[in-house]
Amino acid sequence: MKISKFTGGMVQTNGYLVESPDGNYLVDAPAGIAEWIADKGVRVDALYLTHQHYDHVEDVALLAATGVKVFAWAEYSKELTLEAHGSDWIPSVEPYVVDELISAGEGRLFGMGVKVGHVPGHSTDSLSFYLLKAGVVFAGDALFAGSVGRCDLPGGDFKVLLAGIQRELLTLPDETVVYSGHGPETTIGKEKVSNGFLK
Repeated sequence: MKISKFTGGMVQTNGYLVESPDGNYLVDAPAGIAEWIADKGVRVDALYLTHQHYDHVEDVALLAATGVKVFAWAEYSKELTLEAHGSDWIPSVEPYVVDELISAGEGRLFGMGVKVGHVPGHSTDSLSFYLLKAGVVFAGDALFAGSVGRCDLPGGDFKVLLAGIQRELLTLPDETVVYSGHGPETTIGKEKVSNGFLK
């Protein structure tokens, strides 16, 4: 399995390409990732959204137009993308359709065994994807290297976020590599001991 990171859009959002023997998959779709995938000449089978804030979904419609199936916790809405709140700094997102809703628990995504965690608090639809055999977790904007997701946006709740991180992320093995929605990779063990928001 190979994981490659793309960073794009006005707030430098990470999207990830997971290449495996069973297929190729994306986690999140920041602006520019569709062109990046096209330049690579990679066929993508599915897109998994950690949540639907605008910066994570700007290229969803472009990817869906190429036949990529879209998976998320909830159906598309302008409430989730934050467009409904009318802020001048939020760009318009081309509407898209979520092909299949994801439930929390263990199952098969990415062509392999995955534990899906529901981690609201940054957004109501936030998910984490823990790849059981690979020992990595895609945490979206719940947990960052040295920080946690902001909770001042609609649907945000700091106490709910910390409870979700404790329940779904800090219970993973310390050596688990964390791929976040912004910034560099980290590990669960490092965040347990050094992340001041989790004290």
